[in-house]
Amino acid sequence: MQAILYIAHGSRVKAGVEQAITFLQHVQREVNVPIQETCFLELAQPTIAEGIANCVRQGATAIAVMPILLLAAGHAKQDIPNEMEKANQQYPHIRFTYGEPLGIHELLIDTLQTRVLEMGLPTINAQVLLIGRGSSDPNAKRDLNKIASRLREKYGYPVVDTCFLYGIGPTFEEWLQQQRDTTRPVFIIPYLLFTGILRQSIMKRMQTEASQHMILCESLGYDANVRKVLIERVNELLQKEGVWTWQINEQRILI
Repeated sequence: MQAILYIAHGSRVKAGVEQAITFLQHVQREVNVPIQETCFLELAQPTIAEGIANCVRQGATAIAVMPILLLAAGHAKQDIPNEMEKANQQYPHIRFTYGEPLGIHELLIDTLQTRVLEMGLPTINAQVLLIGRGSSDPNAKRDLNKIASRLREKYGYPVVDTCFLYGIGPTFEEWLQQQRDTTRPVFIIPYLLFTGILRQSIMKRMQTEASQHMILCESLGYDANVRKVLIERVNELLQKEGVWTWQINEQRILI
């Protein structure tokens, strides 16, 4: 019997966990699979191991593991595959497949534009800043830069910059330092599904700078476009054969 295990990031903020659960409940109504479970990478329960066990307990013979992540970085390439490897050893009779993060998608570009427009302010000659959570993986920076380039090309912004809250640079603080003499309006969009404490951190850092021309938008969030992209990724995953691959510590794992 086929199962899908959705793996959300998790948050110390209860509202963040609840938003993820509610969003995935809506997704599950549009996916025709008998067993569907939600778990979390960290900071919330059930854990990945518990989520897999819940699927097995309901009679799953095949588990499609779907990461609810925006970009492919350490969580997608190492943490989740490591848990899957453990599960494969514990449940050798289960066929595991592994999905792709949401990645670069035209619908997500459109949602970013919506986040700007819903502020109700003029966008002529304005620029945009996308703030990623952060990672040491250069591919995360590469992909966010591609998303920024597509937003600039599609909606005609003169500049769309990127930065990160931690990890590979530039950091938000470094970007703020570079913008000291800028008077052009800047729409700042946290490229996150849920901001919570991180949004408070962004606001605090903005307050330390002369940031009257900076407008903090809502995060990418869990909107209809994100739901459509996730369902597309789920359908791609369900069409896979029983093989999942990710580069882990320079070794390719095949199951």
